[in-house]
Amino acid sequence: QVQLVESGGGLVQPGGSLRLSCAASGIIFSIYAMGWYRQAPGKQRELVAYITSSRMTNYVDSVRGRFTISRDNRKSTVYLQMNSLKPEDTAVYYCKKFARNGDEDDYWGQGTQVTVSS
Repeated sequence: QVQLVESGGGLVQPGGSLRLSCAASGIIFSIYAMGWYRQAPGKQRELVAYITSSRMTNYVDSVRGRFTISRDNRKSTVYLQMNSLKPEDTAVYYCKKFARNGDEDDYWGQGTQVTVSS
């Protein structure tokens, strides 16, 4: 079965950095677009960044220039490098595997908490 396991969250001071990892299993990782979402308390889940199978990337405006998404197909892992973190980046971060078509399902990881606070 498909599994996505996030790691790397934690507590960091404003201006600090964290790198999130999402290890996938049960899929041919290289053929799928992958994304990172986040959900802050009382807010809707939002797409933060995604990376396609051909490594094209895109970011929500609020993180562009601070966050970098990347993937290592040999390790079936997608990363989110987060720099210059702000308190408003505090959220639970989720990894997502995008379905390629209507015959497939999206899959989500369990989430990892990121807290930016002094």
